[in-house]
Amino acid sequence: MPVESSIVGMAGPPLVSEVDARWTMAYAAGLGDSMACYMDTVAGVIAHPMFPVCFEWPVQLAVRAQFEQATSLTRAEAMRGVHATHDMVLYRAIRPPERLTTQLTVAGIERRKPGAYMVMRLDTVDEAGKPVCTSWYGAIYRGVEVIGPDAPARIAPAPIQPLVEEGEPILECQVDVPAGMAHVYTECARIFNPIHTDAAVARAAGLPSIILHGTATLALAVSRIVESVAGKDPARIERVAGRFGAMVTMPSTIMVRILAREESAEGAAVFFEVLSGEGRLAIQEGMAVVRA
Repeated sequence: MPVESSIVGMAGPPLVSEVDARWTMAYAAGLGDSMACYMDTVAGVIAHPMFPVCFEWPVQLAVRAQFEQATSLTRAEAMRGVHATHDMVLYRAIRPPERLTTQLTVAGIERRKPGAYMVMRLDTVDEAGKPVCTSWYGAIYRGVEVIGPDAPARIAPAPIQPLVEEGEPILECQVDVPAGMAHVYTECARIFNPIHTDAAVARAAGLPSIILHGTATLALAVSRIVESVAGKDPARIERVAGRFGAMVTMPSTIMVRILAREESAEGAAVFFEVLSGEGRLAIQEGMAVVRA
């Protein structure tokens, strides 16, 4: 059944998350990232820049039933949604313990060749009501049509993509993805989707095997950018964005390629991509903005 673009603007109920050091440390550990700033509770820990995906996930689950009731999407069609794009702005670093409140709003619906493209905006604030982060989560519902005019999401403007000579990255880094990483990431992030851990479910969904979460692949790239560009200070990461492509299977070795770096008085815009073990683009049009 088609999805109606008239649902743009629909909002779900706010959800409160208790973020503690146990959760943020586990997330970093699940990525194999053990920098002291993530683990040293004596000095005080900071969350990995990609940690917001952890508390945003249950917010998405909470509003699924609401959206199904408001649209003509069947449960089977809703399950065909594929995480296609991710864009996150971090207004400040997360330092546990924190109580954060997140609300989801349907930000846009457009027709795309594979199906309906829906963008959900997730806004998170702290106990004082001050913004912590905003994410735009884009999903493709394969084979689903759109009723009504396209309503593109209004996403924060990005730095202009520089011209990059193909095959000439300024930095390359291989990252091993062990056989059990999807299971570890699932439990450490508290993001459960059975296509990442259950071979039978993955096969039923048309996948060759279980695959790594797209957010995990993106987080692995961000870890390398924190180390190589941000002076090992995750608080300097202001924005992370990318478009997901090829699947990452396990075990495998992915390649993080930093293609360009544009400096400004405010910091640097880093453009990157990630290649799967088969050499295909797992993440393209990657961008990270690093504060000065």
